Amino acid sequence: MTRLLLCALAASSLISLLAPPARAQDPCDDLWLERNSIYKRAGYCFKTARAIRQFGNAGCQYDDERDLPMSQRDRNRVAYIVQQERAYGCR
Repeated sequence: MTRLLLCALAASSLISLLAPPARAQDPCDDLWLERNSIYKRAGYCFKTARAIRQFGNAGCQYDDERDLPMSQRDRNRVAYIVQQERAYGCR
C-alpha cells in the first residue's frame, strides 16, 4: 500500500513538472475589461469586434466616450486606467 502511494505521488510530481507553467494574467486585459465595463454601464456603443463580443451593444446610446454620462469617480478611474494602459504599452 505504501509503495503504491509513493508511486502515485512520484507520478503526480512528474506530471506537474512536465506541465507548462500557467501564463500570468496580462495586466492589459484586466485594464481593458475594467475600462470598458465602465463604458458599458454608461451606455457606450462599442465599435471593435472584441468589445462587441464581450459586452454587446444592446441598449447603447453614445458613440463617443466624451459624451458618456459618468460620475466624476468613474471619469477619474477611466483616466487612471488609460494612464496605466499607456505605462504598460497596451494597445
